Amino acid sequence: MPAKILVVDDEISIRRLLRNTLERAGYAVVEAVDARSAIACAAAEHPSAILLDLGLPDRDGLSLIPVLRRDGDAVILVVSARDATDEKVAALDLGADDFVTKPFDSDELLARLRVALRHRATADTAPKLVRKGGLTIDLDRRVVTRDGEELHLTRKEHEVLAVLARHSGRVVTHDKIIAAAWGGDEDPRIEYLRIVIRNLRQKLEAPDPVGSVIANELGVGYRLRTDS
Repeated sequence: MPAKILVVDDEISIRRLLRNTLERAGYAVVEAVDARSAIACAAAEHPSAILLDLGLPDRDGLSLIPVLRRDGDAVILVVSARDATDEKVAALDLGADDFVTKPFDSDELLARLRVALRHRATADTAPKLVRKGGLTIDLDRRVVTRDGEELHLTRKEHEVLAVLARHSGRVVTHDKIIAAAWGGDEDPRIEYLRIVIRNLRQKLEAPDPVGSVIANELGVGYRLRTDS
């Protein structure tokens, strides 16, 4: 049975575009035009994922995220024309799994959806191995290799990389990385995180890499790119 996706958007043209895109990819689609119908539809249909617009006619979409998160376990992928950094950070901190800005590339949206669904399906069992090209991250053994050769990372580099690897393919906000890697005993500035990321990139990437292993979501956080 195909995964069911709930599309929440008040614009019929966007709903039609998303329905066509999702159905071609093999998903089943249900639709809601506002927050009230979204809550009812989520409760009745139990979708695997929700594509949520923020500009709904009866309620701000940001306030809807914790309601949907509290009442179900669906992946929440925000699809919105709002592109302000604080909006993206707020959505992710409220419980959204990812944020795609309109106008969007259909292939990218589907890829983000696949990653989020896969991560939710394996949420109860943390991934043991994460791969990107010749790079392998073994979270259980705290070993990172590139083309079979072990890389020597500092303790803080391991901790930051582990946070990104556990959410591979998805953006992790600066605050979440800092909280996980530094804990409550330290209060680092974001500049410290940038230094760790810079050092990680230098160690992880082969000479002449095709794109960075760690992608920067400007003003929001970082995303570990993977092959899958």
